[in-house]
Formats: sequence, structure tokens, C-alpha cells
Amino acid sequence: MSPAIAPEPVHAARLEEQLRARLGPSWLEVIDESALHAGHAGANAQGFGSHFRVRISAPVFAGKSRVARHRLVYDALQNFIDQGLHALAIEIIETP
Repeated sequence: MSPAIAPEPVHAARLEEQLRARLGPSWLEVIDESALHAGHAGANAQGFGSHFRVRISAPVFAGKSRVARHRLVYDALQNFIDQGLHALAIEIIETP
């Protein structure tokens, strides 16, 4: 049996690029909080690329429930979740 290969860490810039392309946000901030979770479940040895916070505002969220808005973000980032993104905190910023 061959050993499992650890997934490559995810980079904030790649998450941001994909969110911009898929959701067209009017405001976006992606913060890598992985270093704050060192030693916790899901943390990787590199200290980055496993735990992120996304703060986002986008017209596509208008009229949608909180759950639907979060689902849009998760769906936009599914390939990164499949690659090892362990935790994603989502903050939807309301626009006036």
C-alpha cells in the first residue's frame, strides 16, 4: 500500500481569482488564517493554505437567504475544498 500524498496548500490569491471570476464581487477580501490553527485538525505542516476567511459583497447575493449565499461561495470554491481547503469562514458584507 502506498502512502497517502498530502494535498498542496491552497493560496489566497487563487481563491480570490476564482471568486472574482465566478461571483463578480463588488468587494472581496480573502484572508489565510491557517497559521492561527497550527496543530489543529485539518492544519497542514506548511502553516498556510488550509483555513481561510472570505469577506465578500456581490450583486448575485441580492434577495438570497444566508444559506443560499454561503452555498454560492462554497460551490465557487469546490475544487479548492477537494484539494485540501479544510475550513472556510464566510462573511457576507451587505451593500447599501
